[in-house]
Amino acid sequence: MLTGTALIVVFVLAIVLLILLVSKWNVHPFLAIMGIALVLAVGIGIPLETIPTTIGKGFSSIFTSIGIVIILGTIIGLILEKTGAAIRLADAIIRVIGEKHPQLAVMLIGWIISVPVFCDSGFVIVNPIRKWLARKTKFSSVTLTVALSAGLYVAHVFIPPTPGPIATAGLVGLENNLLLVIGMGVAVSIVPLIAAYFFATYIGRKVKSTDELDVESISQAYNQHNLPSTFAS
Repeated sequence: MLTGTALIVVFVLAIVLLILLVSKWNVHPFLAIMGIALVLAVGIGIPLETIPTTIGKGFSSIFTSIGIVIILGTIIGLILEKTGAAIRLADAIIRVIGEKHPQLAVMLIGWIISVPVFCDSGFVIVNPIRKWLARKTKFSSVTLTVALSAGLYVAHVFIPPTPGPIATAGLVGLENNLLLVIGMGVAVSIVPLIAAYFFATYIGRKVKSTDELDVESISQAYNQHNLPSTFAS
């Protein structure tokens, strides 16, 4: 069985191959992960008869500790998307912050929505709002895009119930202290949010976009649901 530097090299190559399979060759993530796990197990010298058990234990240990949280987070995200609550929440934040700081508004929108919704789905939900703000406030579309993406990814990386921080909590023995993990994630995420805010403002001055307002998509985003009041009981 491989150890030391050779094991690290094989592991890094496996990660690179996994990224290529998913992003470049459009292989389904589950199939890509399972395939890479199998190839990696063979490559590092795990006995063939124990590979299925080893892979099964790895998956089961993860889903035993975080499976319910992931499922509930997915359900919450689906409810937000289908009922239009995510859009209404975004609208409320824009009204509170105002139109003078749209990059801060979209960043906070992304930061909040990405907690129950995966960041890629969150971008699809909020992107019509970003386009509307870019036209209404005359702000750089690049600035708003970077700010929104930063808010989404910062929350996705640091704040449960996304799988990353939950899995990390399990590795360090904090799986039974999710409230602490959430609090730490919120606190730690403030620093990258501040950095992203200034970077988004800077890059918006350097890079220009021909992004056009898609009136139909924005109208559909706001009007396809009979949206309730933000603070209605």
